[in-house]
Amino acid sequence: MSGAAVEAQGLVKTYKGRGGEVEAVKGVDLRIEPGEIFGFLGPNGAGKSTTVRMLTTLLTITRGSATVAGVDVARDPDQARRRMGVALQEAGLDPRQTGRELLVLQARLFGMGGGEAAERAGELLRLVELEDAADRLIKGYSGGMKRRLDLASALVHRPEVLFLDEPTTGLDPASRITVWEEVRRINELGTTVFLTTQYLEEADQLCGRLAIIDGGLIVREGTPESLKAELRERTGLSHDPTLDDVFLDATGRTRAKAEGAVSEVVA
Repeated sequence: MSGAAVEAQGLVKTYKGRGGEVEAVKGVDLRIEPGEIFGFLGPNGAGKSTTVRMLTTLLTITRGSATVAGVDVARDPDQARRRMGVALQEAGLDPRQTGRELLVLQARLFGMGGGEAAERAGELLRLVELEDAADRLIKGYSGGMKRRLDLASALVHRPEVLFLDEPTTGLDPASRITVWEEVRRINELGTTVFLTTQYLEEADQLCGRLAIIDGGLIVREGTPESLKAELRERTGLSHDPTLDDVFLDATGRTRAKAEGAVSEVVA
């Protein structure tokens, strides 16, 4: 991939509300390099989901531009979709299928022949360590197994960029750590990962860089280490701040206000 894996310039989304026009995203600029795991954080209503939906062609762009793997998502959404994988918070899995059947079907929908589809399904089952459960019905899978199968499904067509929307929400600590391992493994194979999460520890563990959005605008961006160091130097803290502290400072929220919107879960 040449150039940015994901790039947005002046991204704006407006809606018509009862009281007039509502600007959900007010001019977002982003650049994510190939091979990164990039975290996107924000409280409820900050514009995080709206931004991601524009980048993944699920919402139209009001103003500005965005590319994924070099393809303009507004001008050529079909080609952009072939370059990206998307795993939403609610896994779209048919409980009546087996894991293998789901992946084979997905591969066939992307135009692969029977043999190629079966081979690709086997590769992905090995990648997410579901070989032993491959021929069991999905309705018998645990929550963590379903998330790993959903990751595999998003990778069937070998996307250059993988968008993950809160991939560990609702999982127990052990399953969460397993999904983290899968994300790292996928990234090590060359896939750029765009991760939205409500868990600050998750962003700290996985992301090389991250951005915090609030009020429809990016209010902080950098590596977790640089953001924490900047906060300590600027405020004169006597202790090392956490990513929680960075988030609260960036959004002007207290811990009471932030509770339920973005939280840290220690595994």
